[in-house]
Amino acid sequence: MDFDFEFFLVAASVLTGFIWAGWAVYLKLRPPVATEHTEPWPVEYAKSFFPVIFVVLLLRAFLVEPFRIPSGSMMPTLLIGDFILVNKFTYGVRLPVLHTKIIENGQPKRGDIVVFRFPNDTSVDYIKRVVGLPGDRIQYIDKDIVINGKPVKQTFLAVYQGVGKGKDNTGAALLSEDLDSVSHDILIREGRQTSQQPRFVRPEGIIVPEGQYFVMGDNRDNSNDSRFWGFVPEGNLVGRAFFRWMSFDWELDGFPIDFSRIGNNIK
Repeated sequence: MDFDFEFFLVAASVLTGFIWAGWAVYLKLRPPVATEHTEPWPVEYAKSFFPVIFVVLLLRAFLVEPFRIPSGSMMPTLLIGDFILVNKFTYGVRLPVLHTKIIENGQPKRGDIVVFRFPNDTSVDYIKRVVGLPGDRIQYIDKDIVINGKPVKQTFLAVYQGVGKGKDNTGAALLSEDLDSVSHDILIREGRQTSQQPRFVRPEGIIVPEGQYFVMGDNRDNSNDSRFWGFVPEGNLVGRAFFRWMSFDWELDGFPIDFSRIGNNIK
């Protein structure tokens, strides 16, 4: 079972806050004494850690959460070893652990890069690009996307040269794709089938249900996405990826940090 850091923060906040508050109530209700009580060590630790833990919980649960990219499914936009920030306020405010939305704030747009809890295993976070919105008819024909009968424009740019842990993608076609005026790069391997047979996209198309989204990786022939397991419910959304603050890969030639990728907005 994956370690749930959000649950840990909530539990630690409740525990340290309860200890601190309990001691304060005890001091208020105890009979007057001539000498001051020495604080027990649990109270000292609780008073020190509670403010820090609680602030981190608020920031991580409601505003911004850091993530590390573990795979090449979003290449060339995101590389293995990229560290990113995800805006958790963009699609509404949710309670930590319960994931119940308490404030409406917006919905994903076509072209957004979103982090979400994988529908088949909600303990795992995935990151993909939103391709289909509720009500859209999506077709995927010969590696081309067709949305509501309109082919998505793709323009060949170059032959891709991979680096570090992404070297095995060298030779793929690097294309520019336009999703509702959101221009981004993708990788396609001509003559190569995806790692598995798409189950959720048929030649005649598939309709995205209300309250759900169709997502795909930018590395089209190396991405486990909606083509294979279906749609992302709105309730599984974590937030929108917007900023890259570090890129670290031990397999890079020379220094393992790619400074040219640090501090870049993600689109």
